[in-house]
Amino acid sequence: MRLRTSTSETFGVEMIKVGIVGGTGYTGVELLRLLAMHPEVTVTQITSRAEAGRGVSELYGSLRGHFDLAFSEPDPQKLAECDLVFFATPNGTAMQMAPGLLEAGARVIDLAADFRLKDTALWEKWYGMPHACPDVLAQAVYGLPELNREQIRGARIVANPGCYPTAAALGFLPLVEQGLVGTGNLVADCKSGVSGAGRGASTSMLMGEVGESFKAYAAAGHRHMPEIHQTLSWVSDSAVGLTFVPHLVPMIRGIHATLYATLVDSTADLQGLFTQRYADEPFVDVLPAGSHPETRSVRGVNHCRIAVHRPQGGNVVVVLSVIDNLTKGAAGQAIQNMNLMFGLDERRGLDQVALLP
Repeated sequence: MRLRTSTSETFGVEMIKVGIVGGTGYTGVELLRLLAMHPEVTVTQITSRAEAGRGVSELYGSLRGHFDLAFSEPDPQKLAECDLVFFATPNGTAMQMAPGLLEAGARVIDLAADFRLKDTALWEKWYGMPHACPDVLAQAVYGLPELNREQIRGARIVANPGCYPTAAALGFLPLVEQGLVGTGNLVADCKSGVSGAGRGASTSMLMGEVGESFKAYAAAGHRHMPEIHQTLSWVSDSAVGLTFVPHLVPMIRGIHATLYATLVDSTADLQGLFTQRYADEPFVDVLPAGSHPETRSVRGVNHCRIAVHRPQGGNVVVVLSVIDNLTKGAAGQAIQNMNLMFGLDERRGLDQVALLP
């Protein structure tokens, strides 16, 4: 195995050679949108079996003038020439190709779930297939920078967190880390826009089906529940009990997580706790006391905005956490992880301002 740093050079500046497997979905095009403005990256491979031979800008006019590339069939040998390969693919794809790419010296960031859960049996239970490379799973680093920044810096393979788990974990972490809440009955009530379901055609995702409507789904159990549970268990001194219910709302982008916990220390300065915990985090914004963050305030950017409340001064704490599911919940966080892996400022290429209205 040979571990590379970067081998491509443009105008005397070393460039990270990047490949993207699965470049036609919403997460893939979000990666391309952000990487188009990254000064240290050159995208050399964009794969899609269904669109092989078709120009990127032909499928996505928004990228016209930014990428003079066509989609191609996934070629492990060509991908192995990259410094880093992003997988924006369905669950079960990255684990088939990651071992060979790692052996060739490339690094890997998987935006699907193949390397998120450290317990192989638990992963197989929730994803319904045998894991192809438990040895690689064991070495994968969970890519939540606000928790695992130093491990990410030295990682060869990063499991990019899910969108719901990112919003929920960032909201719960300060409380659980400090032991300020009972962890036996945490509640995550989360809402997502329709882009979270992907770009594939589906009757249930048509505007005529989701417009003017609002519903919960997977109340009996969602795949992101064990991921949230795992993250909180890493920082908790006591057993974690979690109820997680996702909802679909009629918007395109965004996740709003309303998180509930019961205080065990009624004297805690919650506003001060959150402000201090995230003071040095470039992509977590703790809002002033009494605020109610909106999903539109993070549209298209790699930010999480958080507000903490204690209704009627009681013993229940309510945390409001919003992200863009395609950016901080997927592609933006993946680029933040890439920056850390290659020794760059983690804000590199991610300094956009949210789009309003």
